[in-house]
Amino acid sequence: MTKLALAIACIAFLAVVGFALHVANFTAYLGDDPTACNNCHVMDTAYESWYHGGHARWATCNDCHTPHELIPKYMTKTEAGFRHVTAFVFGDIPPAIRTRDSSKEVIQQNCIHCHQATVEDVVNGSMKFDTYCFECHRHVAHGVRGIALAPSQ
Repeated sequence: MTKLALAIACIAFLAVVGFALHVANFTAYLGDDPTACNNCHVMDTAYESWYHGGHARWATCNDCHTPHELIPKYMTKTEAGFRHVTAFVFGDIPPAIRTRDSSKEVIQQNCIHCHQATVEDVVNGSMKFDTYCFECHRHVAHGVRGIALAPSQ
């Protein structure tokens, strides 16, 4: 293969990748706008329940579901994005989306980060501190599981 053919192939490949990223509005996923998380229809219930829930005024998806530090945040977003795109491309989307164990740890740390004073009261009190916050407060951010807050389309 000549150098010219290789250069043309590389330019064509980059053009296709660039076009795909543009069409997919890739840069929206780099920010904190919750509507980017709702681009996939399987997130409709989670988005609607968050939007109408108590956390909408205070927290975006990333505030709870990604680490707050810059590099870990984008590492988490990259890994999750790869899994989501792969699931979409291969049609391997589960009927019910559940939090992975690694995500549970991130969510727990973010609950503690935002509600530190309350957590200190719990830890210093008589309550056991051996469960995830969302085991007792499951409905706070997304409402009752399995119940859509918006009518079916």
